[in-house]
Amino acid sequence: MRYHIGVVEDDPNIQNIVSAYLKKNEFTVTILGTAEEAWELWTINPPDMWILDIMLPGMDGYEFCKKIRNESEVPIIIISAKDDEIDKILGLELGGDDYLTKPFSPRELIARVKRLFKRTQVEPKIDEKDMIKVNELVIYKAERRVYWTGKEQEMTTKEFDMLRLFAENPNRAFSREELLVAIWGEDYFGSDRAVDDLIKRIRKKVPDIPLETVWGYGYRLRNSVGQV
Repeated sequence: MRYHIGVVEDDPNIQNIVSAYLKKNEFTVTILGTAEEAWELWTINPPDMWILDIMLPGMDGYEFCKKIRNESEVPIIIISAKDDEIDKILGLELGGDDYLTKPFSPRELIARVKRLFKRTQVEPKIDEKDMIKVNELVIYKAERRVYWTGKEQEMTTKEFDMLRLFAENPNRAFSREELLVAIWGEDYFGSDRAVDDLIKRIRKKVPDIPLETVWGYGYRLRNSVGQV
């Protein structure tokens, strides 16, 4: 699961630039224009880090930072046009972990984000009900993402559906007919060779995946945990 970063900034240009760079570096981003919106996000889906502007309409960044610090040690990077030493000291004393003065380099911001995550060793939140893990295969159902040995794998809709079915039923052998119905639906009238072709594509993308052929029957995903 990728780190989730909340960006609290009311300037659309800065919103777009920061969001683009964060997403390029594989962070999940939520953009908020006010501290009030950010506080609402905190109550329903708290981010793993905040990037926080000081000059905001309504509640300012200092007050928001103070409120967050009363509840959590989540990392906070303050970005502000205020470059006076007193402003930086105030931001850090209220709980900010880093302070970046505008205008700033987006690459520098990304470097500070990565360094702060590494320093604080914050683990991204994982909804275990949403995650399926079999050996080195990890699937996030809601986001429809597939990871093998920690690297994300690009999958088509049917490739994802096939892997999810196997991962939810490790070691179970599925016949080609069962797979046809489960993935293509009962109304599919094509050959069961479609199953073989889909398996070949998955194996080509993930060569080491323990997706085994059950000769004369179908396929299964081997779960090697606990096996010799």
